[in-house]
Amino acid sequence: MPLPLHQAKAELFKTLGHPVRIRVLELLCDGPMPVRDLLAAIEVEASNLSQQLAVLRRAGIVTAHREGSTVVYELAGGDVSELMRAARRIITDLLADQGVLLAELTADA
Repeated sequence: MPLPLHQAKAELFKTLGHPVRIRVLELLCDGPMPVRDLLAAIEVEASNLSQQLAVLRRAGIVTAHREGSTVVYELAGGDVSELMRAARRIITDLLADQGVLLAELTADA
């Protein structure tokens, strides 16, 4: 029996619910990257990055291929880039709303 849509969405967001995974996806929005470049940009232990990449790969969010001895990762589809952009817009709006509230609170003091 397939998962209900709301449960599938929850599983997707759970998969995305790690800062290293989000950073990987942000970096891959600019195009495919070799593991060594991801490692340099994220500055985590290689084993930690490997674990997080495996989670993303198993979920089908990223794909990997070899170029000689180098493993290159890329987003599995353009919708992931759109999701990252949407998240940025949502956070920007939330922070702007908080800034307005803070200004109102400060003005009332």
